Amino acid sequence: MKILVVDDEVISLQSFLSEIIEFDVDYKFFKDSLLALEYMKKNPLDAIFVDIGMPNINGLEFADRAIELYPDISIVFITGMNVTMNDLTKTVKKNTLGFLYKPYNANQLLEYIHMIQKKTPELTIKMFDSFDCFIDDKVVLFSSSKSKELFALLITYNGKSLTMSEAITLLWPSSDIEKAKILYRNAVFRLRRTLSEIGVNCVTFKRAMLTLDKTHIRCDYWDYLKTGEGAYHGEFLKSYDWSIDYLGELDAILEKKKNS
Repeated sequence: MKILVVDDEVISLQSFLSEIIEFDVDYKFFKDSLLALEYMKKNPLDAIFVDIGMPNINGLEFADRAIELYPDISIVFITGMNVTMNDLTKTVKKNTLGFLYKPYNANQLLEYIHMIQKKTPELTIKMFDSFDCFIDDKVVLFSSSKSKELFALLITYNGKSLTMSEAITLLWPSSDIEKAKILYRNAVFRLRRTLSEIGVNCVTFKRAMLTLDKTHIRCDYWDYLKTGEGAYHGEFLKSYDWSIDYLGELDAILEKKKNS
């Protein structure tokens, strides 16, 4: 779970940290709302805890910006004022879990953390035989075959950043470079839209580079590489020519398992 905490009061930030330190939470703190906004543009998030009364960009405006970037993001407002749901716009209200009034109530804070954990969807990925993704046992439908293949390649990279050059070489080997760049950007756009629609913000989209956040993803290929346990029997992403390069490692693990 990835959260962003924005509060210009250092004491409040320290108090927040003391309560969530034992949780499996990837957190980032900012005193400056403008710096927090720049970070948010480049880093997918599950939730934000944001102080309402801040200079530069107040918490309500910050929440609007967050929803524009991540439509399903959860919001908890930090405030010492008497603010309620009635003070929020319809758009912001839909994403708001509630308010954390200063000084912090530890039980209330932990309740919000639990709510965010339950709300965060988990993506299940099957790579042995063909490539399929599931949310709550429902198949994820990609808007194009190439956006799906691009995601499969990124998952195969297993956390390593995928450059545009690498993607083009493997997915569009016969296209001239300028046409391939257009096809790549279209696949990235479609992939980004699909992930947004299912509420899984697991990819950081940078210029000519994609980076995967593995936090909320379960993948049979990753498990097999780590433990040697799984359903691999010689078939791996069989629809994609580039997948052949990965069969040697998988076969070696299978052979070792048979001989053990």
